[in-house]
Amino acid sequence: MKFTRTFSLVMAMLIAPAASAASNSDNTAALKQKLSDTLSVEVISIKPSPVSDLYEAFTDRGVLYISKDGSKLFHGNLYDLDKGMKNLTEAAMAGPRVDMMKPLEDHMLVYKAKNEKHVVTIFTDVSCGYCRKLHNEMDGYNDLGITVRYLAFPRAGVPSSNADEMESVWCATDPLKAMGDAKNGRAVKKASCDAKIKEQYQLGQTFGINGTPAIVLEDGTLVPGYQPPEALLRTIESQL
Repeated sequence: MKFTRTFSLVMAMLIAPAASAASNSDNTAALKQKLSDTLSVEVISIKPSPVSDLYEAFTDRGVLYISKDGSKLFHGNLYDLDKGMKNLTEAAMAGPRVDMMKPLEDHMLVYKAKNEKHVVTIFTDVSCGYCRKLHNEMDGYNDLGITVRYLAFPRAGVPSSNADEMESVWCATDPLKAMGDAKNGRAVKKASCDAKIKEQYQLGQTFGINGTPAIVLEDGTLVPGYQPPEALLRTIESQL
């Protein structure tokens, strides 16, 4: 009799966590479906957020927060007041950004530093004024040991003449020269290939990018806007 009671107790202890895990799985699946149906977003992952009863959904439009019952939605940055206003939303996106860029590495335009110390990935547009300013200082970044990798983010969206121009740059015989020409207002011969411009643009949207240049550091941290070479180096080193 004692054995039976003990066995029953052990089984109950094993079943309870399994039932709870199944319930959580069912709940996140329902939340994922509701976000998809209501907002027409692709939910890449969903998990409990640092705030009780609030879930963190990583989507193709950035991070969204949804209440456990699925009735409330929050879109914005979440900060930790006890940790120097640490941006928890940015921290949640950093790791996934690194992994999500990997499939597009072969489609990046790379300006490699001879004495490479750091690598940054920049979402760029050929018509953006600050993108042009950054590009014309490429030697400065490279001289500091910063390798720059470009991904396309045509601000007019895809499809657009802006996206077509960027495809011509990516598909040129010498893409690095074509990028320089485009960013200095010179015409680039029309060209077409499997440059993945749409995929690059969509990736930027997933990262929450809405303007260029947008700089992604090696750890996945996103730095919006232009930074001159010395300032970017300081930013990089502050993250190490």
